[in-house]
Amino acid sequence: MSNLPGTQVPFADRLADRLGAGSVAGLLLKLLFLGVVNGLTLYAILTLLPLREWTPLIVVVVATVAIDVVYLSKRQIALKFLLPGTIALLIFQVYPVLYTAYIGFTNYGTGNVLDQQQAIDRIIADSVTVPDDAIRYQSTPLQNEAGDLALLLDDPDGDLFLGTEEGLTLLEEGDVAGEGASQVVLGEYQPITLGDLGEREAEILAFTVPIAGEDSDELGVEGEASAISVQTFSTAAAAVQSLEYDAEEGVIRDLEDGTVYTPVDGTFTAPDGATLRPGFREFVGFENYQRVLTSEAIRGPFFRVFLWTFAFAILSVVTTFVLGLALALALNDPRMRLRRSTRSLLIVPYALPSFMTALIWQGLLNTTFGPINRILGVEIPWLTSQAFAGALPKFSVILVNLWLGFGYMFLITTGALQAMPEEVKEAARVDGASGWQILRQITLPLLLVAVGPLLIASFAFNFNNFNTVFLLTGGGPPIQGTLTPAGHTDILISFSYRLAFAGGRGQDFGLAAAISTIIFFLVAVFSYIGFKRTAVLEEIN
Repeated sequence: MSNLPGTQVPFADRLADRLGAGSVAGLLLKLLFLGVVNGLTLYAILTLLPLREWTPLIVVVVATVAIDVVYLSKRQIALKFLLPGTIALLIFQVYPVLYTAYIGFTNYGTGNVLDQQQAIDRIIADSVTVPDDAIRYQSTPLQNEAGDLALLLDDPDGDLFLGTEEGLTLLEEGDVAGEGASQVVLGEYQPITLGDLGEREAEILAFTVPIAGEDSDELGVEGEASAISVQTFSTAAAAVQSLEYDAEEGVIRDLEDGTVYTPVDGTFTAPDGATLRPGFREFVGFENYQRVLTSEAIRGPFFRVFLWTFAFAILSVVTTFVLGLALALALNDPRMRLRRSTRSLLIVPYALPSFMTALIWQGLLNTTFGPINRILGVEIPWLTSQAFAGALPKFSVILVNLWLGFGYMFLITTGALQAMPEEVKEAARVDGASGWQILRQITLPLLLVAVGPLLIASFAFNFNNFNTVFLLTGGGPPIQGTLTPAGHTDILISFSYRLAFAGGRGQDFGLAAAISTIIFFLVAVFSYIGFKRTAVLEEIN
């Protein structure tokens, strides 16, 4: 922008320059972008605030403020490039890890999904029942301008009542004006339109009108009835509540026999051991980690799965690397013909989606209908054999993973080999080194420096290679005699999935999250050790 003395700079250009935009068009694009971001933030705030989701609300507000400050500043050039990636890293990487670790310290799972207040509300609501001889009402759902719900109730005697969250009101002549959709009750409430009925269906059907004990006789309602409960959009009935919550003591009491239910391990429990459902989430400390190490039902299969996970990850890396390197060395020889075509064909298994390839292999290895068994004229249970701790299914998983992964190793080793200086190898040949000596003492050390970090990443990937195991064998065949569902080919991540979603006895997210956290730290530790070893190789070279 020109700032020559005596030159009049337009206001729009001066504003664009002050806000770090090179031109008016750039300024408009920046304002448009920030407008969209702030508009989405406002929508998120209005959505999260009524739900009291404070953590995501704070994250959204802080991220938006950071974006506004950085992109409206003329100086923060570097942050303009770093901020989007940093926010994405925090949201999609750091937050899931921290949240998973937090869940590992709770009893979150089947029966313990709600927080304590939500569980109390559900228990109390479920305790409200309608006796067979209860008074039935014709009801009309109403709302005022503020959107507050109410019911216009017509009892069998012809009396009219207005039911709100505060209680029942007996209506006199003149309190109801008009008819049908134009009806007005107490000059405030009107019938809910058909459109609003659909949107508020769940809220209307869960709506109850409390009945004060001293008003029961005056209103002609049974003394035992504690509320009027909506049955359908047009009917309601006097209901009886059998449980109540004592906020001072933090217990739930049975109004019929006086039994007191106290919160114990996420469940309201009576002295005789009877419980009320649903339970609620609560912090349990290291209990889930203790269960992994001490519970016989979990410890037995866990350590078998743990050892197989390491074996699977190591064997997958070693086999794919050896085959990929062998093919790369062969095709790196200029005397080989059709090198380009062959290289293109070798990366096809890696280029195909792994989930599709795993399902194809599952069909190929099918005991009864698989083409492999039909060609060989045998019925080998490639994926279901229990012999030798599931040795054959484990071999099949390694074989399929070799097919899926050797193309990747072939690509990275080919690139590393072509980047090596030929002068070093030529000097070794002049000194009389054999081909094996050149490979072992020159090629491999230089190669490992280049591909070492990628081998570590491959180990971490195979340590959590859920797709291949789950789609090929489903983790099976099952380990016989275990109380916790586990299979011979299960790795830790598929074992966690079984615990979280396919346990058969309910979902145990807390335990699965604890095992996932253990996996995270194991991978982190071994990756750190691997990178340290890679640094040693660099120093040697």
